[in-house]
Amino acid sequence: MARERKAWYVLLPLAVFILLEIASLSLLKRSSTLQNIWLNRLSHRVLAFTWGGSERVRNYFKLQQQNETLALQNAELLAELLAYKAREDSYNARLMMDSVRPGRRFRLIPATVTKISRNSAHNYIIIDKGSEDGVKERSGIITSRGVVGIVYAVDRHYAYGLTLMNPKVSVSARVGETGLVAPLQWSGRRSDQAFLQDVPIHYAVSPGDTILTSGFSSIYPAGIPIGVVKGSRLVNGISNQVEIRMFEDFSTLRYVIVAENPDRDALRKLETP
Repeated sequence: MARERKAWYVLLPLAVFILLEIASLSLLKRSSTLQNIWLNRLSHRVLAFTWGGSERVRNYFKLQQQNETLALQNAELLAELLAYKAREDSYNARLMMDSVRPGRRFRLIPATVTKISRNSAHNYIIIDKGSEDGVKERSGIITSRGVVGIVYAVDRHYAYGLTLMNPKVSVSARVGETGLVAPLQWSGRRSDQAFLQDVPIHYAVSPGDTILTSGFSSIYPAGIPIGVVKGSRLVNGISNQVEIRMFEDFSTLRYVIVAENPDRDALRKLETP
């Protein structure tokens, strides 16, 4: 009982002080036009700050969703650009050839990376598109910055692939638009380092030369940029090994495009003796 009485003695002066403050502010507001304007401005500033803060918090939580939407739209635009380039290349080829052969067509499917490994000797990738989306085994995985890998296994809604950071993956690459074609493989050390293998010693490859997909395989469209030449060294006295700095940044990879070739099975039958 004594403790409750003591608490009441403490709270009573505080309550009186608050009531007096409210009363004084009310009188101050009524007594002067200038003070009334000042108080209104102050209240408006407080409300604006509160509303602005809540709006900033709301926008912050929407930012990730907006970024994902924009990245997916960029992937879809890249797919349309590559399809247009393929049609243009096919048209140019028809102009140059007496006998018309249809250009190689690719179906381009935007996808999101679900999981990717980067610190292993045999790295892999899982994407959120599968057989119901048209993804098939042996389809290429690319971005606007280069080659990512190849689809190895397909589920209904997901696909598992090997990235270029895997010694099992080899890409048919070309030096420039019309230069030498040679196999390209990951160095096994850095994520952005690869080697162009078996380059003849008489063929001049200069630092800064761009490396592109050749289009000689049924996996990747022609002309996808892979990287630039950094240098070369002689191997066993018979060929050069050319060091490539790849454009693709696997540490920030989020969105990819699956390049599915509908003519792959027919081409494989023709290639089988």
